[in-house]
Amino acid sequence: MDFYIPEFINTILNALENAGYQAYVVGGCVRDMILGKTPHDYDITTSANPDEIQRTFKDYKTLLVGKQFGTVVVVQGRNNTEITTFRSEGKYLDGRRPSEVFFSDDVYDDLSRRDFTINAIAYNEKEGIIDPFNGQKDIECKTIRCVGNPKERFTEDHLRILRAVRLSTQLGFEIEENTYNACKDLGDTLNGISAERIREELFKMLLSENPSNGIRLMKDLNILEVIIPELVNTIDFDQKNPNHNKDVFEHIMCVLDNTPPVLSIRLAALFHDIGKPHTLIVDERDIGHFYGHDRLSAEMAEKILLRFNSSKELTDKVSIMIKEHMSYHNDMKDRGIKRQINRVGKEDIFNLLELQKADRLCSADNVDITFLFEREEEIHRILDDNEPYKKNHLNIDGNDIIDLDFKEGKIVGEILDYLLEKVMENPELNEKEKLIEIVKEKFK
Repeated sequence: MDFYIPEFINTILNALENAGYQAYVVGGCVRDMILGKTPHDYDITTSANPDEIQRTFKDYKTLLVGKQFGTVVVVQGRNNTEITTFRSEGKYLDGRRPSEVFFSDDVYDDLSRRDFTINAIAYNEKEGIIDPFNGQKDIECKTIRCVGNPKERFTEDHLRILRAVRLSTQLGFEIEENTYNACKDLGDTLNGISAERIREELFKMLLSENPSNGIRLMKDLNILEVIIPELVNTIDFDQKNPNHNKDVFEHIMCVLDNTPPVLSIRLAALFHDIGKPHTLIVDERDIGHFYGHDRLSAEMAEKILLRFNSSKELTDKVSIMIKEHMSYHNDMKDRGIKRQINRVGKEDIFNLLELQKADRLCSADNVDITFLFEREEEIHRILDDNEPYKKNHLNIDGNDIIDLDFKEGKIVGEILDYLLEKVMENPELNEKEKLIEIVKEKFK
């Protein structure tokens, strides 16, 4: 099997081998190459200890990010490559890291400590593939299987449970029975994992081709209630509405799979109806309504993302899209569209449209969303023509208003708001002289 190894990786492998050490690419990059994919990054494992790695690369910048665990980063221009010494590990005392690390000169020791067989494969051009745990066979059979005893692997690092779900989702692989049962039995241990580590796995999962598979798998393993308990109430929740042919959970899963792989959109899709079980009102005709569910869902999403220590920028994007996801009236005029662009921002308005398209398509059969494609074209036109939709787009500002003998304060903002409404309705009015005349006529 021929693998393409980038030149900067070959430089490191060759340098280590020329210095008398064993060196291999290892883990996910080998798995991806076997699958015919181009890896996003490459990890290297070697018989050289950290001091020997540094000496070998004395002419390069090196970073000691994990020297006590045998990891040194070699910097080559824009490429940072982790090199880790062959190692075996002592007992795990905190469900995350080993209490001790023992450096080894045997690659088999290193591969035996890894999580899954598909990741316990090493390769170099001289020796070919090193695969002591039949990872290639599991790749061929599309199987996620722990190296050794699954309960031991998951007890060592609880996050491996969620990593199994993520890999299954990304690769479209099934989790082997013993590994699956261990995930289910030890799922509660994820409560002790840091929010940041869970967030990293969850976000990668959400960017998969079919992210709903991961959410469903978490549900089946009873770990959804640990990771996102707010979603549990949506499962089998009847919407009691003729405009919806799915329960809330199934609707969310459909929307999730029908949005593009952009993190903010996928998160908005996942949380956009999470407030529905808390807002159901059934009228006299036994039809369900969910007044205010968009606002409540946005509030719940903000709390969830805060719990995951997500950035404020991402949280704000997701919250705004959820608040706006119901504003897709067929007859929205240009002024209404411009107000929405102002609220959402031109950077995210098209992301909102993607969410709205998926939301509508997943509500019922044979739904017509032509109007949303027409709106998309109209938004492009508004932006391409630089039509004003914000106060700072006006060809007049607060100082100009004050020059017309108005006092500083609330009245200036009210005048600018009024002018913006007029200009959004008729862009031709956005000339300073015309705006001054409007102010004189309306406010003098």
